[in-house]
Amino acid sequence: MQLARLLRGAAAEKKAWDPVVIDVRDQTSVADYFVICEGETDRQVRAIADGMVEAAKAKDRKPLAVDGYADAGWILLDFDSVLAHVFLPGERSYYDLESLWAPAAKRRRSAASA
Repeated sequence: MQLARLLRGAAAEKKAWDPVVIDVRDQTSVADYFVICEGETDRQVRAIADGMVEAAKAKDRKPLAVDGYADAGWILLDFDSVLAHVFLPGERSYYDLESLWAPAAKRRRSAASA
């Protein structure tokens, strides 16, 4: 959970919209937590992902894989126990991971309150 909170905080620092941590431990073996957020433009989506990677590296963690960076509609950062999803707004609503993984516990914190 500590890494998920760190990534959510890093996203909020880059003005990500509605960063959410979802506990999926009881739902899948792929990860323990999902961090989901969005940026307004592809440039902001990349900046959010970069900020998450920098924050993790400061704690001696780095992603095992990064996917979608060139297109930036949906960037996936795989930190093993935490998967971070950074979307453009249309992509986030289309894939709607929050609803897909419900009723997993959600913890919301808006970028404004971070």
